Amino acid sequence: MSGAFNACEYLLDRRIEAGDGDRIAITGPSGPVTYTQLLDRVQRTAAVLRELGLQPEQRLVMFMADSPGFVSVYLAAMRIGAIPVPVSTMLHADGLAELLRDSRARLLAATPEFTAVVDEAKAAAPELRGVLTAGGTAPTHDLDALVSAATPDVSVYPTTADSPAFWLYTSGTTGTAKAAMHRHGSVRVVCETYGAQVLGIGPDDHCLSAAKAFFAYGLGNSVLFPLSVGATTVLEPAPAKPDVMAERVREYGVTLFFAGPTFFANMLRADLPVDAIKGVRLAASAGEALPAALYNSWTSRFGVDIIDGIGMTEMLHIFLSNRVGGVRAGTTGVAVPGYDLRILDDEGASVPAGTPGTLYVRGASTATGYWSRYDASRQIFRGEWLRTGDTYVCDPEGYYTCLGRTGDMLKASGIWVSPTEVEDRLLAHPSVSQAIVVAAADADGLEKPVAYVILSPGRVATEDDLVEFCREGLPSFKRPRKIVFVGSYPTTSTGKIRRVELRQMAATVLIEPQEVG
Repeated sequence: MSGAFNACEYLLDRRIEAGDGDRIAITGPSGPVTYTQLLDRVQRTAAVLRELGLQPEQRLVMFMADSPGFVSVYLAAMRIGAIPVPVSTMLHADGLAELLRDSRARLLAATPEFTAVVDEAKAAAPELRGVLTAGGTAPTHDLDALVSAATPDVSVYPTTADSPAFWLYTSGTTGTAKAAMHRHGSVRVVCETYGAQVLGIGPDDHCLSAAKAFFAYGLGNSVLFPLSVGATTVLEPAPAKPDVMAERVREYGVTLFFAGPTFFANMLRADLPVDAIKGVRLAASAGEALPAALYNSWTSRFGVDIIDGIGMTEMLHIFLSNRVGGVRAGTTGVAVPGYDLRILDDEGASVPAGTPGTLYVRGASTATGYWSRYDASRQIFRGEWLRTGDTYVCDPEGYYTCLGRTGDMLKASGIWVSPTEVEDRLLAHPSVSQAIVVAAADADGLEKPVAYVILSPGRVATEDDLVEFCREGLPSFKRPRKIVFVGSYPTTSTGKIRRVELRQMAATVLIEPQEVG
């Protein structure tokens, strides 16, 4: 059995012991919180959770905006050996109730703006024993009042690195929501690999993330990485918007900024001033591949480098990334220290450099599996290796390029086509802000590329313009057979573009209307 290790102690108590008690741990619209104040709040919250009967390894679902309360509940639950389960605050009541039932949560913690959703959802969760939120009365408890009145509980449950720490729900590669179960030790792994060796995060950094903390990417950006080194996290409770994020950068001296490609594109489309994020030393991207054209437009306008990477909820955070000073635009970079990668064909054999296949990853931050999902776990967790479901190609120098989700690849004229390659060509057009390519069947039932395009503000282009532009830069079988202009894309609760909905929308666009009679 491994020695004692608790992720809360690693992130918080260790900072106090290092002399960081007076440093600002959290800031933002809710005001500053020092590391000493945060530890006090966490110890009081731990006392409240114990008093309400939350036992080790029982689940506490967190339906909370990014805030000091989110951080306190998350850390306090792990401190007492319980399992916090942050979930998307974009869920409706039926979706929240489904996760409450699936996790068999004993408690639900929520921030006040979600009271109406919580009130409806809790009625459909029979195993739920209490709700914690501001201003509540039993069985809905006033979290702030209870924490203020509590005596700090300094004890820590004797967990180990292999003890269950927290769950994160994901649709992942198999559709329905399922909980990836993470160990206490995984927190240290991601902080000391990607956080320390790729971001180079230090105590003087101020971190701001457009991705919210209920998402694995946001949890690392806003909680795990900054707290692990005594840095400051800037928490924005409201939905991320380009002008709001730019204002927070200026107001709080942000040095590390995290977002996804869609949000970076939105910041460019918002026509922010060139000095909008002055002071940011580095931006990081994940969630979907960052096109080379978007990278070039961003860095040219704002003068801030972006390191693109890929992570998964099942891996907790990023395991493949570009590096500062070594970015190759259009690629996802190289393996993060501590992780091994390989690309396999459909038969499970390794492919040579330059040959596409499915990406597999191995590392110590891998989830132990999915809660109550035996078949899904067997599909994704393959011994030491995890199947990502992404199609990649690796060049001889070890740089990996994403060709899309394995299921997003399409075959036109009998030849495999990567949507990413067609999207990159469209994005090279000066009038195109964003482009997503999906497969659609023509009148003969054959797959062809169809592009959904968002134009840059004030720019004009016709379908013929863009088709001809693609014809000049791509083989004929790769050019889109149809360009559909849209104002926005359907997205998931974590901001990823829902290609499956675009594929559904494209189902009939290449089929000519049939004459009647």
